[in-house]
Amino acid sequence: MPSHLPKGFSGPFLKLFHILEAILLVAITLATIVAMATEFVHVYVNKEILLTDILLMFIYLEVLAMVQQFVANGKIPVRYPIYIAIMAIARYITLGMKELDGIFVVWLALAAFILAAATLMIRIGHHYWPYERVTDPTKTQSED
Repeated sequence: MPSHLPKGFSGPFLKLFHILEAILLVAITLATIVAMATEFVHVYVNKEILLTDILLMFIYLEVLAMVQQFVANGKIPVRYPIYIAIMAIARYITLGMKELDGIFVVWLALAAFILAAATLMIRIGHHYWPYERVTDPTKTQSED
């Protein structure tokens, strides 16, 4: 959908957003790497690897995968945040298993199941109804 803003305004505005986007992606990547390093130091100091530590590292890995997808494709598939949410729920259940009420654990498990089912439906939907490539009608064939 074309912009209704004047080209003299939208060009610099978009450039500013691209610069801000790049700065934030670098910040997210660095913060995730620092968090991963901190977690590795925590595991090394305690000389013990718990399931919650592994799940937290998977969350960090998914964040890095999300950044990589955004850099490579300019968009993030919706399933990546869903994966992170599933891991976060699993970690939450694992961390608080003794303190959590039984019915609350059931609700959390149901939430994780719903997210997993949503991911499966998205994957099946993409298989049967893939996205059509949208071309810009203002570009010529040689510009593509």
